[in-house]
Amino acid sequence: MKQNTLYDYAHARTGDKGNKVNISVIAYTPEDYDLLVQQVTEARVAEHFAHRKPTKVVRYLLPLLGAMNFVIDDVLDGGVNDSLNLDMHGKALSFHLLTLGIDASAKN
Repeated sequence: MKQNTLYDYAHARTGDKGNKVNISVIAYTPEDYDLLVQQVTEARVAEHFAHRKPTKVVRYLLPLLGAMNFVIDDVLDGGVNDSLNLDMHGKALSFHLLTLGIDASAKN
């Protein structure tokens, strides 16, 4: 059985400022939005990024767009200009979020 990931249900856009990243997750279809709201929670996102040691994750729901936006604090090694880590800024972090596992059986 294929393991579903967030990538199977949504795409992401991102931006970074200072030591924060915001990642917007946009469902491919309106039918999948409720499933994503149930499963892509602040707690799961914080756990998914635990290796980056976020201090805070806030989720903003945008139901009319079928989207949600996450603001994640302290995951950029001090910020883009302060870090020698070139790989884990904005866009790379959005791709990492898209690897989050999704339980498709909860959809029914």
